[in-house]
Amino acid sequence: MAEYATSIEIAAPPSRVFDYLVTEDGMTAWMGRHATLSPEPGGRFTVDIAGYPIRGRYLQVERPHRVVVSWGVTDSPDLPPGASTVEFRLTATARGTRVDLVHSGLPDTDLDGHADGWTHFLPRLQTAATGGDAGPDTWRPIDDRDHRTHPGAPQ
Repeated sequence: MAEYATSIEIAAPPSRVFDYLVTEDGMTAWMGRHATLSPEPGGRFTVDIAGYPIRGRYLQVERPHRVVVSWGVTDSPDLPPGASTVEFRLTATARGTRVDLVHSGLPDTDLDGHADGWTHFLPRLQTAATGGDAGPDTWRPIDDRDHRTHPGAPQ
């Protein structure tokens, strides 16, 4: 299994960034077209991204510093709902918040697609959390092995 880790600085306090990880309007401002969220341990994490149903559960919710969710794709044999874990750590900085993201438990073949997705979506979180409009999302997952869309990548 593979792991992807990255971080981004956002010029907003952790409490504001946190809301974009636990509210439906916040989540869809930067990732997904529809979200049903119950931000409590065991609560539902449902986000539809680029036509792919991401399904999982909130595993840990520690306002305003940490959110951990299970992550998978409905009908995916390689990454079924809840098969991987996404952790967001929010740390206050002089300029706002550092968001450290770790997506673990990924099939090796899905690592590049997820890295591409998170590279796309975290700047959209940065835009939304600082009061901007991330605009319509046209991103689609790519399977680097054959350049076709791939349902195992974050959409």
